[in-house]
Amino acid sequence: MDSLLDFLLTEPMATAPLDDIAAAWIRHQVAANRFERPVDVAVAAGFGADRLGFAFLSGYQEALHTLIPDLPHDELVAMCATEEGGGHPSAIRTTLTERDGVWLVNGTKSFATMGVLAQRLVVIASVGTASEGRNRLRATMVDAKETGVRMTDQPALPFAPEVAHASVQLTEVPVRVLAGDGYLDYLKPFRTIEDIHVLAATLGWLVRVARASGWPQAILQRLLTAIAAVRGLDIDAPSSPGVHIALGGTFELFGEVVAELVPLWDSVDSETRHRWARDRPLLATASQVRDLRSAAAWRSVLPEADRPEYA
Repeated sequence: MDSLLDFLLTEPMATAPLDDIAAAWIRHQVAANRFERPVDVAVAAGFGADRLGFAFLSGYQEALHTLIPDLPHDELVAMCATEEGGGHPSAIRTTLTERDGVWLVNGTKSFATMGVLAQRLVVIASVGTASEGRNRLRATMVDAKETGVRMTDQPALPFAPEVAHASVQLTEVPVRVLAGDGYLDYLKPFRTIEDIHVLAATLGWLVRVARASGWPQAILQRLLTAIAAVRGLDIDAPSSPGVHIALGGTFELFGEVVAELVPLWDSVDSETRHRWARDRPLLATASQVRDLRSAAAWRSVLPEADRPEYA
């Protein structure tokens, strides 16, 4: 098996531009055939991407494969949780009911990454309210080609516009119900797992930019150090306080590296430089939630007197 860090330093870079998600997904599969761990695939596929949006695609897909290891590796998958009222568990109104031994979902999801290209959907749905008032959620697997699934592409976002998004209407759609609690075992850990894998793919892409632009060896070393930190996170325990605290530190390291890169972007080709300026907000979309998770993690492991001020 290839050494990932050696791969990043020595692998020839594909120069053909990627025209769309389909082309990016084909190149992603090349990386998936070289490495086994999803986080390593994310890094290597990010290195193969020619823009941040397609690196995000790879990180997002590998996050889903970490969450649900038996997902088909050749299909684009979308997590469908967010609804008109938001992504909080209490806002989920999509229902899961059993009829004649068949589980059916009904509802509308307002934001599905990958848009109409998604071939499989992980749909979070409610089976009712618990006695204490909590919305009881389950995760389900949906074939996007099922009758009753209607996907409508949404306008492109101002950053990473190449990555499509869609709303999804589900009407009497038969599903496979996944084991476990929809929030505790799927929705909650996915937010952390996605952060890890998207960061991994972003760092892989930055190594590509560094090599193509002749950035100093010290920068490549810093990028590889950040990649080693991401790979060292305990991905198998995404709800662990220690993982959230270490992930916060890893993002701080990433922020320091990004700050060091500022004067170097003048040496990058204009198209890549423009895309970076346009797409950087993608990396900050979950920062507030990530900070809240880190603060909660500190509260859970330290006596109040010993907590950092930001916790």
